Amino acid sequence: MSEDRSGDFPRCALCREISRICTDPGGTGPPWCPTLTAGELVRKAFSEYSDGPVRELALASTVQEGECYLGRSAGADSAPYPVKPRAVEVAELAAKMGWKRIGIAFCTGLFEEARMFSGFLESSGLEAVSVVCKAGRTPKEEIGITDGQKIRIGRFEAMCSPVAQAMILNHHRTDFNVVLGLCVGHDSLFFRYSSAPVTVLVAKDRVTGHNPAAVLHTLHSYYRNITRRPF
Repeated sequence: MSEDRSGDFPRCALCREISRICTDPGGTGPPWCPTLTAGELVRKAFSEYSDGPVRELALASTVQEGECYLGRSAGADSAPYPVKPRAVEVAELAAKMGWKRIGIAFCTGLFEEARMFSGFLESSGLEAVSVVCKAGRTPKEEIGITDGQKIRIGRFEAMCSPVAQAMILNHHRTDFNVVLGLCVGHDSLFFRYSSAPVTVLVAKDRVTGHNPAAVLHTLHSYYRNITRRPF
């Protein structure tokens, strides 16, 4: 099947339906709603869940999702509330899946967070294998970076090597890998080369203290200027 370039693509982020068909059997959807238009692809995707490892992870993840809430009960008056932070979810999902060795691919700017997370995993009975982004100390010049493109001009800088991080963790046969603060793009390379499933504990945002949603919440006020920039 060729890639759809017609422009009639899903825009779920713009959906204004009061009762959405993707979550409510009696709901409705706009003309580009994938629940209405992508039935063949949805069925094809669902067939992937018949595969053992895929089905196992999907089941464990969905059970984990439910266990993150208290106050669950039948009926419309149910008001569940969240009780588990993401770090706990990582450890609990690993236990459900029988994973023992957890890889940590982290940014050199998050050494303290990586140390604390590693200790948390070890205290949870798991093995923590951690690799910093600068492992190997490969000069940035090796991939064609000029001196003027460095963060600190005129000084030696090691490149971030997410491919090396992934390969090192692959070599040590990690069951599950966790990303802590890799740069935009570097994280994409890590996802591509990791043999084990990957999740993200920290999404890097240098300006907001690694809380990228803060910018989205203030696009109408403090960060409204960035919507007017030609990128």
